Amino acid sequence: MIPDRMKTFTDAVFAIIITIMVLDLRVPHDGSLAALRPLVPVAGSYALSFVYLIIYWNNHHHVLHVTQRVTGRVLWANAHLLFWLSLVPFVTAWMGENHFAPVPMAAYGLVLLLSGIAYWVLQHVIIRSDGPHSALANAVGHDVKERVSIAVYAIAIPSAFVRPWIAGVLFVAVAVAWIIPDPRIERVVAVT
Repeated sequence: MIPDRMKTFTDAVFAIIITIMVLDLRVPHDGSLAALRPLVPVAGSYALSFVYLIIYWNNHHHVLHVTQRVTGRVLWANAHLLFWLSLVPFVTAWMGENHFAPVPMAAYGLVLLLSGIAYWVLQHVIIRSDGPHSALANAVGHDVKERVSIAVYAIAIPSAFVRPWIAGVLFVAVAVAWIIPDPRIERVVAVT
């Protein structure tokens, strides 16, 4: 299978995930600014999750741009990533509706952790498929940024039970670190 077919399917899933997430935003029945105050946690969790989904979408796009072939293992690794990302709307709504309570924050962190691991697995399955000297293998190198992100998620999960705001800061820090698409892959994409 050529990567374009998997990219198209994945793009559709991302669009559905974001659509589901935005449908959870409820319009207040009052026209005053004060009516928006209770929605701040919901809007904040939505904004953070939207950024995360766009980060994954961006980097996924770049990874598939340099992918040469899609095998059955690559398809399953991609489905594994999409499964964890499809849970983002649920944990986002749960976290926002409960004003960043410890258990929803920890669940959010768990979904981010498992999404990060799934993305790392996808990259490595693609590298195994394309070969150790492939464009992706050369671009990714030692995966320091991915490993640090996964470690930060692992720290954020128990932190949510101590001080939920610490977990929130850690989630935002990882998002900020990934807002700009991976420059290692960007360089390879510019050459290909």
